[in-house]
Amino acid sequence: MTTFRKDLGMGIPALMMATVKARSLRSPALAALLFLLPLSAFSGPIGAQAVAITNGEIHTVSGPVIRGGTVVLKNGVITAVGRGVAIPSGARIIDASGKIVTPGLFDSSTRLGVTEVGSYQGTSDGSSGNDRMTAAFNVAEGINPNTTLIPVARVEGITRAVVAPGGGASLIAGTSALINLGGSRLSSMLQKTPVAMYAALGERGAGYEGGARPLALLRLRELFQDAQDYAENRSAFDSGNRRQYALSRLDLEALAPVVRGEIPLVLSVDRASDILTALGLREEFPLDLVLSGVGEGWMVAEDIAAAGVPVMTNAASNLPSFEVLGASYENVSRMQAAGVTIILSSFDGYNVRNLKQEAGFAVSYGMPHEAALRAVTLTPAEVWGVADEVGSLERGKAGDVVVWSGDPFELLTSVEHVFIDGVEISYDTRQKALFEKYRSLEMRPPWK
Repeated sequence: MTTFRKDLGMGIPALMMATVKARSLRSPALAALLFLLPLSAFSGPIGAQAVAITNGEIHTVSGPVIRGGTVVLKNGVITAVGRGVAIPSGARIIDASGKIVTPGLFDSSTRLGVTEVGSYQGTSDGSSGNDRMTAAFNVAEGINPNTTLIPVARVEGITRAVVAPGGGASLIAGTSALINLGGSRLSSMLQKTPVAMYAALGERGAGYEGGARPLALLRLRELFQDAQDYAENRSAFDSGNRRQYALSRLDLEALAPVVRGEIPLVLSVDRASDILTALGLREEFPLDLVLSGVGEGWMVAEDIAAAGVPVMTNAASNLPSFEVLGASYENVSRMQAAGVTIILSSFDGYNVRNLKQEAGFAVSYGMPHEAALRAVTLTPAEVWGVADEVGSLERGKAGDVVVWSGDPFELLTSVEHVFIDGVEISYDTRQKALFEKYRSLEMRPPWK
């Protein structure tokens, strides 16, 4: 028979689980197949209907906290937020008394859908190894919507994620894509691409250019200048009447909107001096700059704030290195106190679910709770240009809502409900499937 959870819809088919016997689980090939099976093989969609989440402590992010309030979802969007709002006839009621209700969490730098098994290159599509095809590399074209990593993230309250390119053959990595975690096909998941262009300076950038920071900076300047010249003289280039450029035509076309400030440039830097160098690039080129990493950001926080440049970072890292000798757990809170716009991110593919722990860690070292919540919801939506669609609980925005058993940043808090575009997600994951299989496994001594 097939098991159901009445309030959620179809769960893991019990019949499928029962047919895989203990002996067959000893097959490495079958174990690998189970590991890679899309979650759509285990679960069906949960139907959309009007939903009213009542009596909760609602953190809208864009406004004050509403205690004892209601959030109404209908046709995929939020139709009402507040106290005493009208509930549609026939709506499903979720009593959130004693619970906290927030927007879905937004991770701004992940590898979801472009990596699966780290030790096997065949499951990684998130970086370019071709130094003649770097800026034009668009990670969206390699996203696997059936990756087993997405369900693991969304059951922990992550509803939107930027999939970023990894480091490849050049200090320019390519462009990213914004997805929702509720679809089963890329066409229904992809919200925006390109989101931003990615590049590196500092130690990582130097590694691409012979190991010297000045060489990486010279190369980046050359690439930007070539992109500007190409955009201004494209007809001459097409007719063969222009000098040779350091990049391919496709790369130049991809960089042109970046050097016009139309697409953000995410620049990876950590050392304080490299951060200042990155900020200085805006005096040469009209860049819409976002700094990533920024391990020593607290040391130059006033400069970052004065430049009005957002920072994308994590909080649970203070291990010093020659690149980040000034690492501090208080890095995030000090930058936030100085007026820096903060985005918190997991920078991961396998552990995107830990985004809420990153926020909790920042709070434990001095960042205000509401500022940390904003750093994983509305602020990334603003920086990536989708704040009119997601990031806060407001009428007309996408129905991305999470109901938590308590403070979302506390380790013991659990997710009780997750809605993406007004539809409650399936709570089946690869881990849950494996648990169900091995729970009934008959353990026998190897000699029998």
